[in-house]
Amino acid sequence: MTDKTYWVKFDQLESFMTDVFMGVGVPADDAAVCAEVLTIADRYGIDSHGISRCKPIYYDRINIGIQQPITEFEVVKETPTTALIDGHHGMGHVIAKRSMQMAIDKAREYGLGMVAVRNSTHYGIAGYYPLMAIENGMIGITGTNARPSIAPTFGVENMLGTNPLTLGCPTDDPFPFLLDCATSVSQRGKIEVYAREGKQLPAGWVINREGETSTDSVQILKDLVAGTAALVPVGGIGEETAGFKGYGYATFIEIMCAALQDGSYMKQLLGIDEDGKKVPYKLGHFFLAINVENFVPIETFKLIAGSITRSLRASDKAPGAKRIYTAWEKEHDNYEYRKDRGAPINESLRVEIDTMREELKLTGHTFPWD
Repeated sequence: MTDKTYWVKFDQLESFMTDVFMGVGVPADDAAVCAEVLTIADRYGIDSHGISRCKPIYYDRINIGIQQPITEFEVVKETPTTALIDGHHGMGHVIAKRSMQMAIDKAREYGLGMVAVRNSTHYGIAGYYPLMAIENGMIGITGTNARPSIAPTFGVENMLGTNPLTLGCPTDDPFPFLLDCATSVSQRGKIEVYAREGKQLPAGWVINREGETSTDSVQILKDLVAGTAALVPVGGIGEETAGFKGYGYATFIEIMCAALQDGSYMKQLLGIDEDGKKVPYKLGHFFLAINVENFVPIETFKLIAGSITRSLRASDKAPGAKRIYTAWEKEHDNYEYRKDRGAPINESLRVEIDTMREELKLTGHTFPWD
């Protein structure tokens, strides 16, 4: 094996992933949605949630029967401004996109729209869904729970998911304000990236059963599954650096993604039953769209939002710092840098792509390493 990195054009990656999803039974329109959500992550430089997730998260789970390729989108309850959805373990991207669109449609008519979802699956990059609202001149918010990874403050047992609270709004800048991050210091996807690259984690990301920080990325991925390691909440270990803040946010998201929709939570999301058999993950999500025009003209909102973010970026910098960023600016820069280059594919990811291509006999797809 070599450390060579290949750059693959996004249209090529998206077409390949669409055929991969169709190859495991996802209907064509839904396969296109799944591939688009994954490709968007790579376009913005969020490699932890792009094509690197295609095989281990979706392809493998469909093949072992714990995720349904055909999505049954059931509206359990609906009012003019709200809806409760049961996803029946279908494709999370499809469930999430339809749910956020419902929220947007309701907000367009009534000012606010909120949709809660139960029995869903991993829905990819959370930022995709607030971006949908932003493109419609709205504020967008989403949250999701996940299999247990985070230990509570003063604890060592992985109890809560990485549980992102993702929110964004339009500005008059070339990019919106969009904050998409886990409620842990880091998240499992980034650790997977470190493991693929053979890199050690920074100290303070992960805690073991002895309450000590761990840095071996490959071993940590095994320990997280075994329950012998846990991610640290935003703020860090203990109260000294305010780890209780990330812990509190993660707990609130867990409640919002379970109690609001009579869904599963914490250890019920391990994906393993009491006999050690793999089962669906039964994730919960929520989606909120707020129509800016119901408060102020959209141009007024965008001007003020942009003035705030520009003022922050223009403020005095720390010694040695070259630039101050606001949320989604780095992702915008990544998008501009990558739009003509494509996504970087390292050796371990190349192997996964080749495996799916060979197993599904997708001989029409060629890549730079062929």
